[in-house]
Amino acid sequence: MNTLIEICVDTTEGLAEAIRGGAGRIELCSALDLGGLTPSVGMMRRAAGAGVPIYAMIRPRAGDFVWTPDEIAVMEADIEAASACGMQGVVLGASRPDGRLDTDVLGLLIGRAKHMGLTLHRCFDLVPDFPAALEQAIELGFQRVLTSGGALTAAEGAARLADLIAQARGRIIVMPGAGISAESLGAFHAVPLREVHASCSSSVIDSGRLVDLGFAARIRRRTDGGRLRALRAALAERETA
Repeated sequence: MNTLIEICVDTTEGLAEAIRGGAGRIELCSALDLGGLTPSVGMMRRAAGAGVPIYAMIRPRAGDFVWTPDEIAVMEADIEAASACGMQGVVLGASRPDGRLDTDVLGLLIGRAKHMGLTLHRCFDLVPDFPAALEQAIELGFQRVLTSGGALTAAEGAARLADLIAQARGRIIVMPGAGISAESLGAFHAVPLREVHASCSSSVIDSGRLVDLGFAARIRRRTDGGRLRALRAALAERETA
């Protein structure tokens, strides 16, 4: 079984590099340095003909995932825009103040997504009870959940990820994400992986007036096709071992 690699991108350059590198699916965002926010309509339209499935992040702001009624209305409109732009799926999340999944809000948003693919994002990593939350995600109709197992990186959360994959029993895809790379795959030697999520990015240091005036960050991340190809090769080696 070939493991699908989903790459998160927030620029047209990153989109092109991810496709050249062999990404199996794209998570399209803006502001990846904030964990990913909703991409613009223009970006979604540009990505729609990319030749691989494109899932749009639906997240109207940085911070927590406890949404106000106004923010929920924005998210509903963004889901409809993503559908109209030709996105194959959306990436959603909503939390209650105590970290549990807000199944009421998620049900409302899923209703707007109609026949689009559904990924539950890393709001899942905030839940107090992972097995219960996984069952809720399955009942809601998500095809996959993106998670680090509640840890800072997926490698650190590998044991919990293994437990969640075993619990899922093929009813939902548990997709490890956060720090996935060719170098970190060793942590998953005993974990069956159907899909993984990565940025496959490298650091770029900027300087000059753009940085001084606040128009650019001094250090930014850029999709690196070489890192993606290395991850693909490491996964292929793992699958033939």
